[in-house]
Amino acid sequence: MFTSSDVLPYAERLIALRQALHREPELGLDLPLTQAKVLAALDGLPLEITTGKSLTSITAVLRGGRPGPAVLLRGDMDALPVQEESGVAYASRIAGTMHACGHDIHTAGLVGAAHLLASRRDELAGDVVLMFQPGEEGQRGAKIMIDEGVLDAAGSRVVAAYALHVAATALPLGLIATRPGPVLAASDSVTVTVTGRGGHGSSPHLAVDPVPALCEMVTALQTMVTRTADAWDPAVLTVGSIHAGSASNVIPSSGTFQATVRTFSAATHAAIRTGVERVVRGVADAHGVQVEIDYEENYPVTVNDAGEADFAYRTMQEVFGAQRAFLAPRPLAGSEDFSFVLDQVPGAYLMLGAVPPGTDPATAPMNHAPQAVFDDRAVPEAAVALASLALARLSR
Repeated sequence: MFTSSDVLPYAERLIALRQALHREPELGLDLPLTQAKVLAALDGLPLEITTGKSLTSITAVLRGGRPGPAVLLRGDMDALPVQEESGVAYASRIAGTMHACGHDIHTAGLVGAAHLLASRRDELAGDVVLMFQPGEEGQRGAKIMIDEGVLDAAGSRVVAAYALHVAATALPLGLIATRPGPVLAASDSVTVTVTGRGGHGSSPHLAVDPVPALCEMVTALQTMVTRTADAWDPAVLTVGSIHAGSASNVIPSSGTFQATVRTFSAATHAAIRTGVERVVRGVADAHGVQVEIDYEENYPVTVNDAGEADFAYRTMQEVFGAQRAFLAPRPLAGSEDFSFVLDQVPGAYLMLGAVPPGTDPATAPMNHAPQAVFDDRAVPEAAVALASLALARLSR
């Protein structure tokens, strides 16, 4: 295992890297500035490095000193289209772009893990694949990297994969959590367009009004969810956008709403999708309007392998102490494209608290908020956690 003392020689550089990434955040699949910073931070290490073809990913393989299998560690690198309001000295210099989800810490933490593991390379009974990934925030970067061969980068399929995510709220600094089974939700997006016949607000009988149909669809979908999903296998459907018309006295010819759907099992996922389409088409028929449904399945459920989750939990207890590692009682309704990795190989996803001391975790701004603040001290802890998982897993 690694300890906090092991990372001390690297801590200042890792925090400086994190702050440099935070000042120049990038979006999506094309992160040239971020890629360059990470490559520079890895320079000199005994790594086999390849970069992505259709995205600015980095795959680095560290060969162990003894034969054995390969494990994978993931760090996502992309930011969010958010205008920063954190007030930190190293705030984003890029207007409308911010590392509001802590991916800068993930990236710097994985660089730290690379340095730690390289320092004890002779002890590694196998290889470590370091997956520096763009496009986690909606672009399915993990899936693209899988298609480009990241899971087989060491020459054989990795036997386990691990990722860690920092939390700006809920978890005090240094607490680390995981759980077996579903840990994060599947995420779908739905766009529904209703088309009627426009007219004047004074004569609705001469038009086919899409607005009442839109409104009834929204409320009927909420009822459908409560009557379709098992209370112990829940689903969430939230309509975040609805639009029709531009004047109070004009009946528009069409209107649209957009929703997100979160589920935690394949069975409920299928049932909710079927229910959405049934309810929307049924309401449309009742109102005599036409409807188009664009239902996009974004990310599957993030499912931790039971054995790997237990291993990760016990490893974190050994590294950080029993008082700092715990098993989460339930999954979160956020989503993650590390789910694509865990669909292919067993592994575990962990959460690390990064709430600054003196801030109440219960009221701190959440990940993705413009005011989100993540404590720099989470960077070396992420490095220790990831490196320890790889070292311990290869020692089994």
